[in-house]
Amino acid sequence: MSTDDSQRALKDLFLASVMMVAGLAIGGLALAQLSIPSPLMAQATQPLQASPPPAPAQDNPPAESKPGGARPTTPAPEPARPDPQAQKEGAKAALPPAPAEKMSAPIQQK
Repeated sequence: MSTDDSQRALKDLFLASVMMVAGLAIGGLALAQLSIPSPLMAQATQPLQASPPPAPAQDNPPAESKPGGARPTTPAPEPARPDPQAQKEGAKAALPPAPAEKMSAPIQQK
């Protein structure tokens, strides 16, 4: 073995030992951080706040419900499409058109 090879081997051994010591030091610091209890505590609930002021009475009471009927809504729901006048002015629909129904062959019975 020549002197160049032995010097390179010593440099490699020194570098390997430095890397091992650094790795062990980092691991030790991480374990030390885990063992220290954290003084911070999480708050479980929000502090109590004053209740909001009562809402003003509505002029239009909700529609009466009828047994067996559809649930009434006041005001009636509107579609997600702009009116024809707005479409002429260039307004776009909020939702894309619904896809067409896809039909397949009936399932064969065994």
